Amino acid sequence: MKKYSILIIALLMFIGAWAQVKQTVTKSSVTYEIKNMGIKTNGKFGGVQADINFDKANLAGSSIEASIDVNTIDSDNAMRDNHLKAEDYFDVAKYPRITMKSTSFKQKGGNNFVGLFNIVIKGKTKAVEVPFTYTDSANMALFKGSFKINRQDFGVGGKSMVLSDDVNVTLAVETSK
Repeated sequence: MKKYSILIIALLMFIGAWAQVKQTVTKSSVTYEIKNMGIKTNGKFGGVQADINFDKANLAGSSIEASIDVNTIDSDNAMRDNHLKAEDYFDVAKYPRITMKSTSFKQKGGNNFVGLFNIVIKGKTKAVEVPFTYTDSANMALFKGSFKINRQDFGVGGKSMVLSDDVNVTLAVETSK
């Protein structure tokens, strides 16, 4: 009986070692850039929450779900920030979070990957490819990527002659393992 108990414990430890490693966000940066009247305007978001189970050796079993608190938008201009939180832009009273959830990953070589994510802004979902790099060590990992979205796809702001539809988003997320 004692031999079986030791065997079962050893087996459970072996299986646990091969399971996906959940990673906890320790530092993050989410920034955006958009042209307004031909001038690049940028800002950032805080309040990142994420459930990251990423293993570059098991992409099919990997997943990332993340969200940001839209109320944390910071364009370095309080009046503009309040306008961006209003109904015609992000409508934070009704849609306080932007979310992204992975559907698949592909390795492009070395530390370069592409993830397909469903991004939800103002209740509208769009599949977006997000190229990123992933570097890891024994205790931490770093995800860095950038992608472009069309704000009109998500109903953020109306039609405008002066505000670009294209928004560049850059992410940097450090995790502990």
